[in-house]
Amino acid sequence: MKINGINRVGGTNPYSRQDAKSAELKGKQGKRKDEVQISAEAQELLEARKAAYAELRSQKVQELKHSVSTGTYRVESGQIAEKLLPYVK
Repeated sequence: MKINGINRVGGTNPYSRQDAKSAELKGKQGKRKDEVQISAEAQELLEARKAAYAELRSQKVQELKHSVSTGTYRVESGQIAEKLLPYVK
């Protein structure tokens, strides 16, 4: 006579209870949302940084346009090769 048969009447599977608990925890964690608040001072610093970067970038673009139009722009093949080398590997 088998006491621990696989077709017991009223037997419970301990793994199914664990699966239900983990599914319940996942559902609770899925409802959470992260929130970030940026202070007014930090926002001002970001705006100032963006303005300074835009000014520097526009100066660089103007210099490049001028050098291309006058024919003095030179392409550094060594630098291009160094940048392409990681993609080739």
